Amino acid sequence: MVNQLTSQQLIQLEETYGAHNYHPLPVVLAKGQGPFVWDVEGKKYFDFLSAYSAVNQGHCHPKIVNALIEQAQKLTLTSRAFFNDSLGVYEKFITEYFGYDKVLPMNTGVEADETALKLCRKWAYQKKGIPDGEAKIIACEGNFHGRTITVISMSTDPDAYREYGPYTPGFIKIPYNNLDALAEALEDPHVAGFLVEPIQGEAGVYVPDEGYLAKAYAMCKEKNVLFMADEVQTGIGRTGKLLACDHENVRPDILILGKALSGGVMPISAVLADDHIMLCIKPGEHGSTFGGNPLAARVAIAALEVIRDEHLAENAARLGEIFRNEMRALKSEMIELVRGKGLLNAIVIRPRNGKEAWDVCLKMAENGVLAKPTHQHIIRFAPPLVITEEQLREAIELIKKSILSFQ
Repeated sequence: MVNQLTSQQLIQLEETYGAHNYHPLPVVLAKGQGPFVWDVEGKKYFDFLSAYSAVNQGHCHPKIVNALIEQAQKLTLTSRAFFNDSLGVYEKFITEYFGYDKVLPMNTGVEADETALKLCRKWAYQKKGIPDGEAKIIACEGNFHGRTITVISMSTDPDAYREYGPYTPGFIKIPYNNLDALAEALEDPHVAGFLVEPIQGEAGVYVPDEGYLAKAYAMCKEKNVLFMADEVQTGIGRTGKLLACDHENVRPDILILGKALSGGVMPISAVLADDHIMLCIKPGEHGSTFGGNPLAARVAIAALEVIRDEHLAENAARLGEIFRNEMRALKSEMIELVRGKGLLNAIVIRPRNGKEAWDVCLKMAENGVLAKPTHQHIIRFAPPLVITEEQLREAIELIKKSILSFQ
């Protein structure tokens, strides 16, 4: 049946029947292919958000969709009460792909973060000898690891934590990109882990100083503290390497993945670690009905093969340079700063004549490019990694036109 409802009618349905926990741009999407999406009226856009980097492989990638369809026609879910013919194949593939002994499969990014926190605490009590109930985990100000009660207990964003208390204890919050603060926090003998985003995405694509991750990792090793990298948004090719940690040759003790692990086809996340950490969790101590389901296993293999076989990390590295250079060359009083790595970039917008980042995004949508503000004054730009140089340059011209319209 063809959808006869207009964009405005569909927006009204969400307003009337859905919780008001998001503030989307007024665009109603009905179709996607590669780096493009179309609204219900048929207007075509460049997607420069990629579902917050979940669609690195492009919308509806045929290989990933085919893996989904083929498996969906055979077996979708068994739960972990039984073995199935897909999970072991996937576990071997992903552990060899990223170079770890074991994987613990989950569904969403925040579930993977929660899993890493639990794993870190188990390890702290069983291996490090921290007294039960006293393990602490260091987190960074400006972080975004998800929306559960425990994860917002680490947050410094009032929108994320306000009026949700009481909060989960056991977290030390330090400034991001500050090794002195990390050194001080690591003096506490009850610290079990350090949870960090290699680039803070939701904070506005905040890229730390070169060497920060490598030094932080070394400092953690010295104090027998687990280095946990949340690569849910930065991983799977987005920053120009397979993982953002690869830019500094850092191998996290616990690696947290999600989003593009499925190419945007379904929720899939994973936590990777070696045996001495992962095997601290025993049967019955953690799990998920849907985690590691046969559908997810086959989809994730296809999604990772696409990243590797189509050299999408390399494409992101090359095109990211072009994007930043072009944006920095644009003469506009509205552009305060351009920053990023690979195809994860941001422009800090200086308000002009009462117009802010939101207004720029509305104008870009009008001109055929979709992006979204974060923190009122920052626009994140993250197109699918399958975008070509020709397509990127076409989108850049539309972005420039939009910004210059406010002169």
